[in-house]
Amino acid sequence: MPNTRQALDGKAMGIMVLLCMLWGVQQSHLKAVVDEISPMLLIALRSGLSALLVALLMRYRNERMNIAQNWKPGLIVGLLFAVEFVFVAEGLRHTAASHMIVLVYTAPIFVALGMHWLFPAERLAAVQWIGVLLAFVGIGVTFLGHDQPSTGSNMLWGDFLGLLSGLAWGLTTLVVRASSLANAPATETLQYQLVATFILLLILAFVMGQAEFNPTPVVWASLAFQGILVSFASFLIWFALLRRYMAAQLGIFSFLTPLFGVLFGVILLNESLELHFMIGAGMVLLGLIVVSGYGWLQRRTEEQRNA
Repeated sequence: MPNTRQALDGKAMGIMVLLCMLWGVQQSHLKAVVDEISPMLLIALRSGLSALLVALLMRYRNERMNIAQNWKPGLIVGLLFAVEFVFVAEGLRHTAASHMIVLVYTAPIFVALGMHWLFPAERLAAVQWIGVLLAFVGIGVTFLGHDQPSTGSNMLWGDFLGLLSGLAWGLTTLVVRASSLANAPATETLQYQLVATFILLLILAFVMGQAEFNPTPVVWASLAFQGILVSFASFLIWFALLRRYMAAQLGIFSFLTPLFGVLFGVILLNESLELHFMIGAGMVLLGLIVVSGYGWLQRRTEEQRNA
């Protein structure tokens, strides 16, 4: 089948900016309403709402889940996705939202390393290994400087959980790529993730004493925002873009998300940006761009040579 996907145009770029802003603000939003509802419970409830919406969409499209074939990888993917958000929810209780968004977005590095070992056709080039090294050095730099007696150790723990969430996200992607879910509809894969997250985080919210729910208008609005826009609508828009535009260009564009995340943390939560964190985050993002953008740059160069 010929590749009919097109390069990004102005419309796609505008949509991607809005999506990146939406994904970037969710960490700050979770932390902003922590006095009304815990991140653990909010993520659980938003996942349940999104799962219901996906089920309705699949029914409307007459799509059915192939549970007989996909239940094993679906279970693994669901658990990994849920664990990712356990780390996010717990980490946000200790660290800044700006820290969390950058560390969550280390996931592509773990994906690139896993793909290197699992798929010979996707082995990393020498330049990409430099990007990997740069990203990991940047991670180390972001962990420096937590020496304040009152907040240092707690923030360090929160940052560590953020890094673990990036690892869990990366492992989720690898399981999807290496299993029967690679050929399953995106809605089915998402549904495994949403249902598992709803069940596991709801249980943990009660077990860990984080199930307080203050039904204010702010909380209901937060649930609608997270469940409908972040976990449901943005997913549908993202996959619609993937069907029409080049995935490599979309992937590189998505690295605006942690930049927006840091910006929203400063603006909405008045978070301070330490020098070591800004340097480390910059190194991480540069490493991610090198790793993810190498293939696209290589193809562009070959196209220009053949033109």
